[in-house]
Amino acid sequence: MDTRMNDVLNRIGDKYRTRIMKGARHYLEVSIGEQAGHLGYRDLGARYRDTFAIVPLKSPQDGMKVRIDGRTFVNYREHENGIAVPGFVTGAAGSEFSTFVPNDSMICNFT
Repeated sequence: MDTRMNDVLNRIGDKYRTRIMKGARHYLEVSIGEQAGHLGYRDLGARYRDTFAIVPLKSPQDGMKVRIDGRTFVNYREHENGIAVPGFVTGAAGSEFSTFVPNDSMICNFT
């Protein structure tokens, strides 16, 4: 268990707190590695460079959108703050996660 990973996930949740809605179809992808780097966790930043958290959005954002099959997120887990992360990240975080239940189709928002 790495408490730094909880710091990273909490930071993502705090940053998007007002825009998160559990069960939403629209979402943003947020780089876990980039957020770790901003917190000064360079080793985590390198390890999770290509790993993304899913931030379910209350409403669509301006910009390009791409429809994604919800089965893409079959091994994702939901953090208490509403974001979803790949299952292997939950092992590093060590905190409680619930099963993430995506919609049949999801819409990735690029801003």
